[in-house]
Amino acid sequence: MLLPILFIILMLLVWEVYVRAAGVDQTVLPSPSRIVAALWYARSDLLNNTLYTLLETAIGLTISIIVGSFLAILIDISKLVDRTLYPVLVVSQTIPMVALAPLLVLWFGFGLAPKVIVVVLVTFFPIVVAMVDGLRSTDRELIKLLKTMGANRLQTLTKVQLPASLPYLFSGIKVGVTYGVIGAIFGEYVGAYQGLGILIQTAKNSFRTDLVFAAICVTALLSIGLFWLTNLVERKLIPWHAKATS
Repeated sequence: MLLPILFIILMLLVWEVYVRAAGVDQTVLPSPSRIVAALWYARSDLLNNTLYTLLETAIGLTISIIVGSFLAILIDISKLVDRTLYPVLVVSQTIPMVALAPLLVLWFGFGLAPKVIVVVLVTFFPIVVAMVDGLRSTDRELIKLLKTMGANRLQTLTKVQLPASLPYLFSGIKVGVTYGVIGAIFGEYVGAYQGLGILIQTAKNSFRTDLVFAAICVTALLSIGLFWLTNLVERKLIPWHAKATS
């Protein structure tokens, strides 16, 4: 962990020295010190917009986890659902979000709804696919053992398959967390009243490149924080998996 931190510090020092020595225009490439200053002076706006983006991401990701888990179970249980919906899920990922997001704003306005929908669309697929893989990778011998003991389909699902699929589900959530933040910001960038996306767009139009970089830094920290939180929840819910992989 120390080496990546030292490398980042070194890169920031090189960046600072280059900008100052070359006399680069701050509207083209601000120095790290200028970005830190923008972070401090715009801290109130950054905090308010970050909380709104976090709200969009949290709502969308929660919907994806609940609906995605339910659909993954249906796909595992029913071959008809698998053959019908799984290809549709794959095809849905070929739709360019850059074309769909403006339509969502047109249909649902500039409020919370279109951003939540964008987050759901970009996080739903990795969560469903990961959990389906988890359900299908359950040890067949354990399933046979439960059946010989008289367990029904529901008991097999709850006692063996769901616990075994949790590491896969959390892997999908970790991917979805980063996609979700990016999706929320992209939805805001297309059209919103508040959020990091609209802040970045406003700062760009005002030639506040330092504030754009500041918002990008906050976005990265938000994604890292959500990823860390997901990892923490995973360790609390499935400690046996954490011990096995440590």
